[in-house]
Amino acid sequence: MILKKPSVAGYFYPSQPKELLFEIEEYMPSIGNINALGAVCPHAGYIYSGHVAGAVYSKIKPKDVYILIGPNHTGYGSDVSIMTEGEWEIPLGKFDILQILANKIIEKFPVAKKDSQAHLYEHSLEVQLPFIYKLNPKAKIVPIIMKMIDLQSCIELATVLSEALKELNLTEESIIISSTDMSHYLPDDLARKVDSLATERIKNFDPESLYNTVLSHKISMCGFIPTVTMLFATKMLGAKEVQIIKYATSAEISRDYDKVVGYLGAIVI
Repeated sequence: MILKKPSVAGYFYPSQPKELLFEIEEYMPSIGNINALGAVCPHAGYIYSGHVAGAVYSKIKPKDVYILIGPNHTGYGSDVSIMTEGEWEIPLGKFDILQILANKIIEKFPVAKKDSQAHLYEHSLEVQLPFIYKLNPKAKIVPIIMKMIDLQSCIELATVLSEALKELNLTEESIIISSTDMSHYLPDDLARKVDSLATERIKNFDPESLYNTVLSHKISMCGFIPTVTMLFATKMLGAKEVQIIKYATSAEISRDYDKVVGYLGAIVI
């Protein structure tokens, strides 16, 4: 059995269980009851973006299955890499991979490959897991990381994912989380202006426009491909609207307003 060990514990978030749980509870003062089909969450170190992620996870109803889609920062693996078996460990416990769903996606979408190596050092999904553990420590996950792919491939993956969830009768008990940070290393005022362009497309539930806007304005939103895919998939599953929960930049913590990273939290219902 494959056991994915944590790669950024002690770096992006505390490695000691008690300290980590305390921090998660600070960011997640409650557990909500919004029956969300999807969400957008950041993936920086908790000191910078934990309050944004926590604001999202505090509002959503716990689910049994979390499909996690994030960008590939390391370059390892294929265009779409899915961990299809085994367990993913964090300091608080372990998550099982939902094999039947992961394999069905691979089967129906040839671009996606079974690949645990691509996940070894990737942080974008790992930082979501402590929040998910707080919601449901027995949840199962499907980890997907994506490189740059075209719009049609995003639509095809979204179609396969939505159809697989329907076929397995998992729609009600699942949520699709896209992991992304927004613009990177711009002055704070410019970052907020640029990020608002992408945020407006997300708020309008317009994934095609988001894809085109990020490319045309050269917005350094690292997880826009996962976010576009998540928005298409949730729309296919019957979601009607996107609620923006919180936006912040790293300057609010670092006080460095010259080079900031933007963070967005949103839910899809």
